[in-house]
Amino acid sequence: MSNGLYITATESGSGKSAIALGVMEMLFRKLDCVGFFRPIINPDSQNPKDPDIQLISAQFNLSLPYEKMYGITQAEADRLMALGKKGEIIEKIIEKYNDAQRHCDFILCEGTDFVSSTAGVEFDINASIIKNLSCPVLLIANAFQKPLKDVSRLVSLTLESLVEKGCKIVGTIINRVTSSTEDDIINRIKAAGLVRKQLIYAIPDEPVLAKPTLAEVARALNADILYGHKQMYRHARSFTVAAMQLRNLLPRIIHGTLIITPGDRADIIVACLASLSSASMEKISGIILTGGLKPEKTIWDLIQGFSGMVPVLSVDTDTFETAVMVEKIRADISPNDERKITRAMALFEQHIDIEKLGEKVITTKSTIVTPKMFEFKIIQRARSHKKRIVLPEGSEDRVLLAAETLLRREIVDITLLGNKKKIQQKIAKLGLRMGELKIIEPLTSSNLDLYINSYFELRKHKGITKENARDLICDVNFFGTMMVLHGHVDGVVSGAVHSTAATIKPAFEIIKAQKKSTPVSSLFFMCLGERVLAYGDCAINPDPDARELAEIAITSARTAETFGIEPRIAMLSYSTGSSGKGKDVEKVRDATALVRKKRPDLLVEGPIQYDAAIEPNVARTKLPNSQVAGKATVFIFPDLNTGNNTYKAVQRSSGAVAIGPILQGLNKPVNDLSRGCLVADIVNTVAITAVQAQGTEISVPK
Repeated sequence: MSNGLYITATESGSGKSAIALGVMEMLFRKLDCVGFFRPIINPDSQNPKDPDIQLISAQFNLSLPYEKMYGITQAEADRLMALGKKGEIIEKIIEKYNDAQRHCDFILCEGTDFVSSTAGVEFDINASIIKNLSCPVLLIANAFQKPLKDVSRLVSLTLESLVEKGCKIVGTIINRVTSSTEDDIINRIKAAGLVRKQLIYAIPDEPVLAKPTLAEVARALNADILYGHKQMYRHARSFTVAAMQLRNLLPRIIHGTLIITPGDRADIIVACLASLSSASMEKISGIILTGGLKPEKTIWDLIQGFSGMVPVLSVDTDTFETAVMVEKIRADISPNDERKITRAMALFEQHIDIEKLGEKVITTKSTIVTPKMFEFKIIQRARSHKKRIVLPEGSEDRVLLAAETLLRREIVDITLLGNKKKIQQKIAKLGLRMGELKIIEPLTSSNLDLYINSYFELRKHKGITKENARDLICDVNFFGTMMVLHGHVDGVVSGAVHSTAATIKPAFEIIKAQKKSTPVSSLFFMCLGERVLAYGDCAINPDPDARELAEIAITSARTAETFGIEPRIAMLSYSTGSSGKGKDVEKVRDATALVRKKRPDLLVEGPIQYDAAIEPNVARTKLPNSQVAGKATVFIFPDLNTGNNTYKAVQRSSGAVAIGPILQGLNKPVNDLSRGCLVADIVNTVAITAVQAQGTEISVPK
């Protein structure tokens, strides 16, 4: 098994950081401990820490300290090269690489940025590092705005040189290719005969990855942020100097334009901000006010009243100097730029055969299931057979941000419920790009009468009238659940702003349980450092009796197995085995007996205490002959009070990722979110809902 991979490029601007994101995601599918290392970094006064190390470390929550993730600085390397001490450069890098390697199973190395004066010298340094670290190479080539023959020639020469220097090539990725030339460039390089045993892929250019955010612009210009602190994630897709009259300026505005104008041009400022409210105008990304001039109070009071304000920056430099500086800004992918990160990873997943490349890089697989592996596998499974998921809380910011991620990564098809105009305004205000997005207003839907009649037929035995049915179906949660019933979507996820009761009540009344004898229950996937556990029931049933508890255990085992977790059930109690007595212990003991009777194929132990269920050393003392004790994967809590408190205690004290609650036992998937959920929680829950809708098993790496 190789314990490292080295990413190097043919030249600067090849997009190594974007590729590194995709490769790291791929590696975490196979391994539980992956590190990141840069042999030479180039910090400066504006970026005292290497941006790529910060990006990868934050995105994948790497445990290595920053100081262990690089060899030496570019300044130190230049000094040693000037002294003729190239060997000392390599020695320092090897020393720090080996130190990092002691903490990880695998290291992804990202090569230098080609910032030295001589590209040939830098190539030689990279080749020496590769050879001495004994890492296979993934070569990245830059095809942006270049003739195919030039790209092919450069790739061929680079590959030939690397092979001559004793480097082993895993594959080549031609990055930033014009979409229509992907096949041509691959065929040209294959024809050269240097990639017979190598993998080769082409990734199309994505302009937004090369565009700076307003935060990067502000940092580069040392600008004051007058307004829009929370929208600095917007991308400056282009810029224009606004020194002409409005009739000449407005036609020059395209989506994402950054306006540069003197700070005393109130007419330009007001017009640009007014354009944000116009349905016929493209939306600017922000405004830079030059010359140290700021709007006077009356103008400032006016423009602060505009809805959907974009960032407004102020700089002391004049307009021409500011424009020159903006033109030179280098765009990075920052740890906070979720949209760039999402797009970069989506491009990698769409154009790279991840399984083939992963097998090429790694010859053995880890048996440990990390949270990243688990989440990735769920997303991969959801994407493999896309389902339609409705999100009733269509105007909530977190839901919209999650929807953008889900659509850009092509995980599911999304339908939002709510006022179409308000949702579109919110999307524009947040600066999101949604693509194929369906928005339905329940009150004006062509299916409204169908849903009302269906609900009336379902509930008329409970005294529901047509008027009652109409009032309820106009509620977004009832409407969304009725969409699932009629097969217009495959699942519903709600709860970011609604209570659990508001989410699950429609499910109980409309979707209903698969079996009347089986209670609808919940399950949390608790993603710990090296394994994923299933906790049930921590959200629905306050105090299930023995029969209900047994059914919850069986259902939870089935759900766990669906998501690749081998079920070993621990029926939890305050007593282990036959050591304790009492009403609560007897309930768990009876429930365990019922599970064994109904499903003799399942491994189940109970009553058992949590420590005996999870810790092998304790298990050897308390239940030495048990097949479950010490290695349980499915934990069934005796009541809601115990389960809810325990999952939150484990989540907060251990840093575990809690995915859920996942509702189980319904005819079709409906899932609830916590009102404190993060965007990532929504993405995970939607992906799980899609997998539930598929009704197929998911396997994890072994």
